[in-house]
Amino acid sequence: MGSKKKKPPPPTSVAGIKGAALALHRGRRLEAGRDVMAASICPACSEPCVEPRLLPCLHSLCTPCLRNLETVGEPNRANTALRALCPLCDAEIALPPGGLGQLVPDYTALGRGGAAGTTGCDLCADGAAAKRCQSCGVRLCLFCCQAHRRQKKTASHVVVELESSRDCSQAGKPFFCPSHPSEELGLFCEQCDQPMCQDCVAERHRQHPYDFTSNAVHRHGDSLRELLRSTQQCMSTLEDVLGQTDSVGNAIRTRAEAVATEINAFARGYVKAIEEHRDRLLKQLEDLKVQKENLLHLQKAQLQQLLLDMRTGVEFTERLLTSGSDLGILVTKGVVTSRLAKLNSAAYSTHPNVDDSIQFSPQERAGQCHGYEVFGAVICKAVDPTKCTLHGEDLRSARQNELTGFTLLCNDTTGERMGRGGEAVMVTITHKDKKDCAVKPTVCDNGDGTYHISYSPEEPGLYAVCVYVKGQHVQGSPFIVMVKSKFRKHRGMFHCCTFCSSGGQKAARCACGGTMPGGYQGCGHGHKGHPGCPHWSCCGQVKRSSECLSGFPSDRSQRSLLRTVEL
Repeated sequence: MGSKKKKPPPPTSVAGIKGAALALHRGRRLEAGRDVMAASICPACSEPCVEPRLLPCLHSLCTPCLRNLETVGEPNRANTALRALCPLCDAEIALPPGGLGQLVPDYTALGRGGAAGTTGCDLCADGAAAKRCQSCGVRLCLFCCQAHRRQKKTASHVVVELESSRDCSQAGKPFFCPSHPSEELGLFCEQCDQPMCQDCVAERHRQHPYDFTSNAVHRHGDSLRELLRSTQQCMSTLEDVLGQTDSVGNAIRTRAEAVATEINAFARGYVKAIEEHRDRLLKQLEDLKVQKENLLHLQKAQLQQLLLDMRTGVEFTERLLTSGSDLGILVTKGVVTSRLAKLNSAAYSTHPNVDDSIQFSPQERAGQCHGYEVFGAVICKAVDPTKCTLHGEDLRSARQNELTGFTLLCNDTTGERMGRGGEAVMVTITHKDKKDCAVKPTVCDNGDGTYHISYSPEEPGLYAVCVYVKGQHVQGSPFIVMVKSKFRKHRGMFHCCTFCSSGGQKAARCACGGTMPGGYQGCGHGHKGHPGCPHWSCCGQVKRSSECLSGFPSDRSQRSLLRTVEL
C-alpha cells in the first residue's frame, strides 16, 4: 500500500447505523468496554481487572499489579533494560523501554470479562441479551433484535443465538484504540507489527505500510497457527513425558514399599538372630565363669589342705624341738623327717591355675544364625610367655646399618596359636661390650598372634636381645646376635685369568709370574694357587655375590698369589 493514503472508511456495518440507534449503540459499546475492563478478574490480586496488559510470558495483569512488579537487575545502568518477575510463574521478563504503558493490552481478558460480566442488551440495556449480530458484534435482546432487522441498513445482518456465537474476544466484536477510544482497531501496521486505528495512521504511523486487519490476519495467522501446531506437538510430547514420569513415580513408590517390606523383614530376622547370638554368648560366658570358678575352688581346697598339713607338721616339730626330751626327739625324728620331707616335696602351683583372661572380640566372625552371618566371640585363651617362640633367618646374625628382624609367635598355655593380637610385647637390644649402645626396635602387631620385630644396628659386635610378653621372657629369650661389619664390596674384577680379563693382550702380566703356553706373559689355568674357575681378582673369592676379604690382614700371601693384574 502507498505511504500516504486517504483514511479508509470505517466498516460499513458500524458506519451504516445512523441516528439515535447508532449513537446509543456506540455509547453502549464504549461503556461496555469500560465495564469489561473493570469486570475482568486479575489472576494476581483477584480483584476486578483495570486495563489488563499482557506480559511476555503470556500472563495478564491489571495495571495496579503491573506497577507493583518486583524488578531485578540494575535498572540505573546505561543500556540496561528493566527486568521484572512475573508474580504467577516467576519468569524473568524484560519490560518495554517506554514503560508499562507499552505492554500489549490483553483483549482476550477483556473479552472474557465482557462475556462473564455483561449479560444485558448493548442497545437498550433493559432486556437480557439473547442474540448477537455477527456484523455489528452487539448483543441484542429479543425486542432490539426485531428492531435491528427492520432497519434498512441492518436488515441484511446475520443474527445468531448468543449461546452459539463466538466469544467477544473473537472477530465480530470490535476493539477500540487505547490512544483513540472512539476509533476501532481496523488496520494493522506492518512496520510496527501492531494494530491501529485511522487516527494512528495520520499520527504515529504515517508513511508506514499497513493493511486491513482482515487481510493481515490471514498472513500472520498462518505463521501463528504453524507455531501453535509446533507448540501443541511439544505439549503432546511433554504430556507423554509427564505421563511416563507419573508412571515411573508410581512404580518407584510401589517398588519402595516392596523394598521397605523386605528391609523390615530382614531387620526383624537380623534382630532375632543377633538376640539369639547374644543369648548364646552370654550362656557361653556364664559357663566359662563357672568353669574358672570351679577350678579355683578346687585349687583353693587343695592348697588349704596342704597348708593345714604343713601347719600341723610345723607346730608338732616346733613343740618337739622346744619341749621334747633328747630321747623323745631321737625316737620321733624318723616320723617327723619323713612327714616334713613329704610335705616339702608336694607338688603345687605357685600361681592360680586360671586367670581372668575373658575377652569379647566384636570383629571376629561367629558363623551364621538363622541364615544371617553374625560377629562377636567370647575369647578365654591367654598367652603363655613360656610357650611363645621366636622365628627368622636372621635371628642370630645381622649386618651393620642394615634393616633386619625376626618374628614372635604367641601361643596359649596349651601351645596353640593365639590367632589374635593385642599382647603387651617389649623388646630390648643392647651391645654386650658397649652398655651405652642400644638399638631401638620396632614391634609390628600383625593381628594374628604374630609380631614382627625389626631393627638396624649401627655398631658391629655382639648384642643381647630380650623379648618379653606380659613382663616375662619368652621361650629362647634372651639370646645373642652377632652384628657383622658393613658388607665389603669387591674392588677387583670377576674373571677367569689375566689373559682373558685383559681382552687377549699378550703383554699383560700376572702377579704370580707365570706365563701361558706359547710365550704369552699373562698366565692361564693350572699354575699354583689359581682357582681354576672365575674368581675375584682382589681377594680370590670364587662366588660373584660373596663379600670381599681383601680388607682383612690374614691370608695376605695367599690372596696375593691369586690376585691378578687389574687393567
